[in-house]
Amino acid sequence: MVSHPSPDPGDFIVLGEARQNNLKGVSLRIPKERLTVFTGVSGSGKSSLVFATIAVESQRQMNETYPAFIRNRLPKYERPAAEVIENLSTAIVIDQRPVGGNARSTVGTMTEVHAMLRVLFSRHGTPSAGPSHMYSFNDPRGMCPRCEGLGSRLRLDLDRLLDEDKSLNEGAIRFPAFAVGTFQWQLYAESGLFDPDLPLRRFSAGDRELLLHGSGFKVDRAGRHGVYKNEYEGIVLRFTRRYLKGGLDALKAKERAAVEEVVTEGPCEVCGGARLGPAALASRIAGDTIADYCALEVTDLIGRLERIDAPSVKPVVQASLSALRRIQAVGLGYLSLDRRTSTLSGGEAQRLKTVRHLGSSLTGLTYIFDEPSVGLHPRDVRRLNELLLALRDKGNTVLVVEHDRDVIAIADHVVDMGPGAGSQGGEVVYEGSTAGLRKAGTPTGRALDSVPGLKERLRAPQGKLTIRDARLHNLQDVTVDVPTGVLVALSGVAGSGKSSLARELVDRHPGEAVVVDQSSIGISSRSTPATYTDIMDTVRRLFARASGADSGLFSFNSAGACPECQGRGVIETDLAFMDPVTTVCERCEGRRFNDEALRHTLSGRTIVDVLAMTAEEAIAFFGEDSVRRKLILLTEVGLGYLTLGRPLSTLSGGERQRLKLAHRLHTSGSVYVFDEPSTGLHMADLGNLLALFDRLVDGGNTVVVIEHDLDVLKYADWIIDLGPEAGRHGGRVVFEGTPADLVRRRDSHTGRCLAEDLAAHGHL
Repeated sequence: MVSHPSPDPGDFIVLGEARQNNLKGVSLRIPKERLTVFTGVSGSGKSSLVFATIAVESQRQMNETYPAFIRNRLPKYERPAAEVIENLSTAIVIDQRPVGGNARSTVGTMTEVHAMLRVLFSRHGTPSAGPSHMYSFNDPRGMCPRCEGLGSRLRLDLDRLLDEDKSLNEGAIRFPAFAVGTFQWQLYAESGLFDPDLPLRRFSAGDRELLLHGSGFKVDRAGRHGVYKNEYEGIVLRFTRRYLKGGLDALKAKERAAVEEVVTEGPCEVCGGARLGPAALASRIAGDTIADYCALEVTDLIGRLERIDAPSVKPVVQASLSALRRIQAVGLGYLSLDRRTSTLSGGEAQRLKTVRHLGSSLTGLTYIFDEPSVGLHPRDVRRLNELLLALRDKGNTVLVVEHDRDVIAIADHVVDMGPGAGSQGGEVVYEGSTAGLRKAGTPTGRALDSVPGLKERLRAPQGKLTIRDARLHNLQDVTVDVPTGVLVALSGVAGSGKSSLARELVDRHPGEAVVVDQSSIGISSRSTPATYTDIMDTVRRLFARASGADSGLFSFNSAGACPECQGRGVIETDLAFMDPVTTVCERCEGRRFNDEALRHTLSGRTIVDVLAMTAEEAIAFFGEDSVRRKLILLTEVGLGYLTLGRPLSTLSGGERQRLKLAHRLHTSGSVYVFDEPSTGLHMADLGNLLALFDRLVDGGNTVVVIEHDLDVLKYADWIIDLGPEAGRHGGRVVFEGTPADLVRRRDSHTGRCLAEDLAAHGHL
């Protein structure tokens, strides 16, 4: 670690009386050009301090430097609730949000390596296709004309879409948006072109062609206010234009699920999946096209580029190699440039976002990371640490919100938030060195000072679920038995095949598994723990039964909403290029409901009173088993402090992950598959998660976890370790057995890391 002289008094980010979200007047001096890690239990206020206060104020002030015309088009930030925020520098935020993008967004486009390769081929390819844009699948001049640069073709399967034995009136079109009574159904059933009571199988050839592919004229459609003339499109034309043109990634989750039921996807028959037009694919360097380059793993592509020794393209080759080596350095050498960004895990996406900044020569910036260790194997956390230290040593300030022991260990400065979560948090309980934190007696300090060893008593398997000859993604004919009635952990470096093996388990044993993955829970200011866990409908019915009023009166999204703020509780005023202003609604005083809704009570409590209850308080209030069971699960995953009406948009990443966990546990099954359930969990909260696993297993279930957290692996009854590396160098079972046996396996990255951790804390 590079040593630094003591900073001058002005070399601090200064916060005074910060009260954003649950912060309780926090005042801090954060050293600049240092690596500061923010710790504390999930919901303690770390994100409120780092992201909602420091990052937002930096970005808000940065926006003020632009002219009004530009500011009006930039994201709007409201000044955080703090008396003093001084000595900020430009903030670059690397968070856990998905990188987004559609079917055209790839690792190559995201990292801009693809743009470099386009220049390389335009200068050095034989024959050259012309300027670099001729090698771009996002440019009409370079993309394959058939698939329009998507590389694959979605084809409507008419056997799935249509029930030939039914008529239009009977619902022959098996797609929700074309269901009987919808606008799109009217175009066919009420157009006068067809007999709506005739089964499709009995349509004449002409009528069938018109139904599926007709176009170029208008038909009458009856609406609420008269008859409208609408352009006619056959079912195939309309469906293709609306749902397939932009690819499945462009659709919303619910819509996409419906479309996937009636389509098949395969490589484009013209470009073979290469996405590009004939001119680009005819251009080669030593026999390879640009599509061949993009299909290689990054590690292999580096070797291919190193062979190019042409002075005319030396600068672009060196720039490409530098970018690719940075990707390799953060443990992502197994990725290919043509990999869609929508298929990346959260950890992979976050590291790629970080890689983009490693080549920058800018200094004096503030880099802000949200749990960068998420999705990383302990071996790769060390690479991450080197990356963080490299950013610091360039003269930047690095702020990291983190739970991982190894990341906390490299901090120059630690700020521990707490002592609890929600209303019990929001304070700085420790500030100083990592060594001092271990002695501080805070939840984080105690967890750092008492690292667990291997579990002493292991359960005996009750049976097995066999996965045979698995070849999904990078799995190499894997055959393995997953023991039942125990806690099973799937381990291995990122990209080794863990998720693929779990997917094979679910697919080959359908109907048995409940899957809790890393997907977003879909947050908004109108979503709350009560709505997300499906108890709000019951609560409204109870109020309606007690009062005789309609249940919609007890929803701030319906008849019960305050007319002034429409149930938001606040009034947001957009002042064009100036900072927006959010004020508490004066009419309802932030309660969201109108006066009529507040006149009714349930056991002496108004709907506002009930939504202000914490999950723990609500368990005592409600007598209904269906409500109590769901609330108890919230407490079991450590969310008993959440109020039922708190907007999900104010929750931290760890809180959202646990809320989803509690929600999915409502579903009964015999096999539970968890994708990195420790994500966002503080070390002190891990015991609650493990106790939950115990209850599931002791109840006769099998629990399978995809995990990197060593403390979870120590607690497993059985471990299946994938690897040995990632991508095509992984996909094999390296080890099957108990944690104690894995510790002795030196050919496993997981085994070595587990042994080192046990030895470092006196357990080996």
